[in-house]
Amino acid sequence: MADTDELSPHLPTVLVLAGHDPTGGAGLVADSEAVAACGGWALTLPTALTVQNCRDVSAVRPVPADDLRAMAAALDEVEIAAIKIGLIPDGDVLDAVVDILRRRPGVPVVMDPVLQAGGGSELSTIELIDGIRHHLLPRVDILTPNRRELARLAGPGCDDDTERAVTLMSLGCQALLVTGTDHPAARVPADRVEHTLHAPDTSRQWTWPRLEGVFHGSGCTLASALASRLAAGESLVAACEQAQAFTWQALAHGWQPGQDQRLPRRLWQLPALPAFLVSDVATGR
Repeated sequence: MADTDELSPHLPTVLVLAGHDPTGGAGLVADSEAVAACGGWALTLPTALTVQNCRDVSAVRPVPADDLRAMAAALDEVEIAAIKIGLIPDGDVLDAVVDILRRRPGVPVVMDPVLQAGGGSELSTIELIDGIRHHLLPRVDILTPNRRELARLAGPGCDDDTERAVTLMSLGCQALLVTGTDHPAARVPADRVEHTLHAPDTSRQWTWPRLEGVFHGSGCTLASALASRLAAGESLVAACEQAQAFTWQALAHGWQPGQDQRLPRRLWQLPALPAFLVSDVATGR
């Protein structure tokens, strides 16, 4: 008979607050897959419903803030090991997310600042960004912006990424993992991607081979993988490194439906059709 612990392993639980992307490339589906692939269990709270395809977002419908609070309150008895935040569609949802974080003091918070869709559609406003800076960033343990998002959040007056990161840390954000995939620094070779960790006690840089194509959902994948590794108890540096390695593999194994952006395959290690299903199909069961 199998050991009880083998049948019921401890799964680090990640609370995810993000938008729903029907393509599965980004949003709650992407977050859930990344958390599961990294050994965790995702509890998902939708902040918004979106109308989108693999090219762009055409509409965002915020979830009522009181509904979001009620969904979170229903999970109060569940132990949460990390929290991942994605799309914040408006000020009411921002207030609800801050309230939810207040109910979970001491839990590591990872935020992927979704400010613009990959196709170019704007997903934020100056007022909302200001609210994020002053009300949400002080509760974030690590922010995972790309270089454009970093510049928008830091605002004008900063000369380089380091100064921008310091500006955001001065607002209370504990650390940043800045990605250079979408807008690489001029000094980075064209065939490489550079990611930089900024934290009070350490700074690290990693470079990865640049993959061909344009991807939809790489930021969600990275942030959720990072939250999963922090939930499992890894150090910040180790969690950042493991999350990058996982994301690179998901992108390398990605697929392209039609002619639009490629989608990461977070569950690439699973066979295309599990063996037990092949058996069922073959026997007609």
